[in-house]
Amino acid sequence: MTSFSGTILHFLYEWLGEAVWIAPLSGVNESTWEHMKLLFWPMFLFAVVQSFFFRDREDFWCVKLRGILLGIILIPVIFYTYNGTIGRSPDWINIVIFFVSAAIAYLYETRLFHAEKTRCNSPKFAIALLSIVALLFIVFTFLTPTLGIFKDPMTGGYGILTSKTSS
Repeated sequence: MTSFSGTILHFLYEWLGEAVWIAPLSGVNESTWEHMKLLFWPMFLFAVVQSFFFRDREDFWCVKLRGILLGIILIPVIFYTYNGTIGRSPDWINIVIFFVSAAIAYLYETRLFHAEKTRCNSPKFAIALLSIVALLFIVFTFLTPTLGIFKDPMTGGYGILTSKTSS
């Protein structure tokens, strides 16, 4: 479901005529950061739904924090490792990177859930960290740092405000 939702989010901003209201959730350009966002939102929103079914698991949000962070970190790690080793990657490799990152993140979460109990000192802290990550994805959509991970390789722009004007 995450891979399907992330794929839809990849195109949603464009499909909705570049509607600003969907930009925080959808990919607004082809930067690595925007692809991380495409994994974060489906995993995070699915976790919110799952949390109603896992109320008895005190470690739920700590497991979800670890899984989501693993997934979004794997995207740039695999992408830049591949590109640094082989060279520029074709689009199908980038799609595979996204799907593999999601699969590994969920397999890791499953492993943690099947463990007797994952160490979790503060579920509220895990929720707070996930909320901060969510806020960063929203803020950096509009106020994008000029760092390589945020740069759209197609336009040379950054974020929503400059992706159409820079080259």
